[in-house]
Amino acid sequence: MNLNPIDIYTDGACKGNPGPGGWGALLKSADAQKELFGGELGTTNNRMEMMAVIEALAALKRPCKITLHVDSQYVLKGMTEWLPGWKARGWKTATKAPVKNVDLWQRLDALVNSGTHQIEWRWVRGHNGDPGNERADQLANQGVTLALGRR
Repeated sequence: MNLNPIDIYTDGACKGNPGPGGWGALLKSADAQKELFGGELGTTNNRMEMMAVIEALAALKRPCKITLHVDSQYVLKGMTEWLPGWKARGWKTATKAPVKNVDLWQRLDALVNSGTHQIEWRWVRGHNGDPGNERADQLANQGVTLALGRR
């Protein structure tokens, strides 16, 4: 199957942790670009980092070969290292504590492991001049503004 190549940049933002937060995603293919953002009150930075990836993947209409650029070690390690152990232990950590943000991890797991997409995870240092990451950060901050406007 010939998969459409796409680059996705995601970021989350939170004013206070917990506090009002936002997520942003930039999706770029050879012939199109799409920007997504949203936010909510009373959330955490980690939840917003995860929502950015969830919303970006959910927006895809057909199977893609994705290079997913994240600046969150939490999301990256969760998906590439910790997830199999959590699932094997019934969504418990190595210390038998419940996994934090399990609702979002389960949504992300379903999107990533549906077999629809090929995903290569790439870590990018945040606030370091990477144009895609910088735009995702701007979008995440627009999400915070959106959330604050809904008070």
